[in-house]
Amino acid sequence: MENIYLTIVLAPLLGAIVAGFWGAKIGRAGAHWVTSSGVGIACALSLWVLSRFIWHDLPAFNDTIYIWMVADGIQFEIGFLVDRLTVLMMATVTFVSLMVHIYTIGYMADDEHNWPHGSLAGKNSYQRFFSYISLFTFSMLMLVMSNNFIQLFFGWEAVGLVSYLLIGFWATRESAVFANLKAFLVNRVGDFGFILGIAAIGMYFNSMDYAEVFAKAPEFANTEIAVFGGVSLMTLICILLFIGAMGKSAQVPLHVWLPDSMEGPTPISALIHAATMVTAGIFMVARMSPLYELSTTALSFVLLIGAITAFFMGLIGLVQNDIKRVVAYSTLSQLGYMVAALGASAYAAGIFHLMTHAFFKALLFLAAGSVIIAMHHDQDIRNMGGLRRYMPITWITALVGSLALIAFPGFSGFFSKDAIIEAVGHADVFGAGFAWLLLTIGAFITALYSFRMYFLVFHGKPRMDEHTQHHLHETPWVVTVPLLALAIPSIFIGWYAVEPLLVNNWFGNAIVVAHEHDTLHHLANHWHGQVAFIQHGMHGLPFWLAMSGLILATIIWWGWHKVNPAIDGQLQQKAGPLARVLDNKYGFDDFNQRVFAAGGRRIGQVFWNTGDQKIIDDTIVNGSARAVSWTAEWMRWLQSGLLYHYAIAMIVGLVGLLTVYVAF
Repeated sequence: MENIYLTIVLAPLLGAIVAGFWGAKIGRAGAHWVTSSGVGIACALSLWVLSRFIWHDLPAFNDTIYIWMVADGIQFEIGFLVDRLTVLMMATVTFVSLMVHIYTIGYMADDEHNWPHGSLAGKNSYQRFFSYISLFTFSMLMLVMSNNFIQLFFGWEAVGLVSYLLIGFWATRESAVFANLKAFLVNRVGDFGFILGIAAIGMYFNSMDYAEVFAKAPEFANTEIAVFGGVSLMTLICILLFIGAMGKSAQVPLHVWLPDSMEGPTPISALIHAATMVTAGIFMVARMSPLYELSTTALSFVLLIGAITAFFMGLIGLVQNDIKRVVAYSTLSQLGYMVAALGASAYAAGIFHLMTHAFFKALLFLAAGSVIIAMHHDQDIRNMGGLRRYMPITWITALVGSLALIAFPGFSGFFSKDAIIEAVGHADVFGAGFAWLLLTIGAFITALYSFRMYFLVFHGKPRMDEHTQHHLHETPWVVTVPLLALAIPSIFIGWYAVEPLLVNNWFGNAIVVAHEHDTLHHLANHWHGQVAFIQHGMHGLPFWLAMSGLILATIIWWGWHKVNPAIDGQLQQKAGPLARVLDNKYGFDDFNQRVFAAGGRRIGQVFWNTGDQKIIDDTIVNGSARAVSWTAEWMRWLQSGLLYHYAIAMIVGLVGLLTVYVAF
């Protein structure tokens, strides 16, 4: 199996190298064929390995592939841990990535129009984009398949680097450059905590290997260290690692980079937000479950951060008018649900929602991209309307994605999201009740902003200009086929996966849950099939709130909007200060710009004025020059060439020497 796993990892890397270094020679067709083939091979093999785990009970693989350094007894290696948690991530990542590759062929077909005439940066941009997204897939596979913290960190940083390249892909746009720099810097904040957590593990466990660290972890369960007056070692490690996850998975307050990442092309928005970068933090915490189960403080921290993100980021989605930003804030909210599940020790439910979300969120992003293509790259939903008649495939697939997102009964999102809310409701860690309340109300908000976008885009009277309306049509098959392929699991995957993942403990030893923290046991104890699960969910408050949000959105943006097209703006005006707070994104961006960005510039200004100008330039550089000049000015009197000057100097010197001799 080792060769199979190596092929899964290296096939996308090979495609990225060929398209990146020889893109000009192989051309556009060669670039998309070689990268799509590499990801396609990885996807096919990942699905095959998944089938072996499902039907043949394939044992987990944990082995070293290559040792590249041993320092102070710690082994630095490349190794794979492929268990049931890993293989589910591998299949999800590669499938969504393959759909994005196919979709990109259509979306980026006219990319030369996005670059200024004669721009060198735009030369071979099509090939470069395919190289980047294939490299992204390789980086994510290295992350999820790692069996040690060093390789995990490599994959962690690699997806961050490639996301920087992709968000700022249109490098001649100032907004894109600002967005990728923002993403890079915010993630560095999270990664600083992450590497400190890894350093603490290396310091106390003297190993970077998962298996060794997890085996030794119970020995350190009660260890305290002298930080902040004394804190549990496991709590400190888990919180530091989670700070890294807050950056990658965009949790409050390190969420600010993700909405701005919409400046990148739509395919990368789908890839980042659906199955790769933002899910890295979710996967990492689930993988580290043996550590998190030893700290209820860390679990509470994770739970509260997730619930706060889910609720408050969902509210911002209500006032967004950019179609991609609505879906982006939806991603933030859904990531909050996953993180809350991790904090409630319902790791399986969090990974389950990660998988279902990957399909329907990729579907929504790609559907948004299909709309953007038809609208000649106008992304404002206020300029759309009535697209259902012109784009039937995009319309029906967007409807499927929206229903899955709001957890409509029977769709994939219903099974995973309902399980999370139930698990949080049964958790007994600090803050569980507050978190459950936020997640429950969040179901209403999700339905409201999702169908606000859906109705404004696909229903009502067309609001675009005549030229755009005249040229409206369904997008090419390379765009619509991925939509249809993603719509299928968005409907059915939850039905088939809920029982093995949440009831039959399919993950096995890949996820560790302490008996006192097991919040999913009630689901297993009262399991009577999918139909009974749906019926039970339809009696719960989250379902009725979601349906209320759907009905209210239908009344406002389908019913009233037909009569009064200005109703959306009027509602935001009536909301007054609340709408302004949401539109201002709670002031996070302003605070960061004024405090951190401006503060950093002011600190730099002080160092420049004091350190560079006064100390270095004035004192060291110019001061040394002045000292030399002053010394030379005095020394030249000793070389005047006048005999009486030398005689006087000799007499003064002689008197001085005699004085010293007599005195001492």
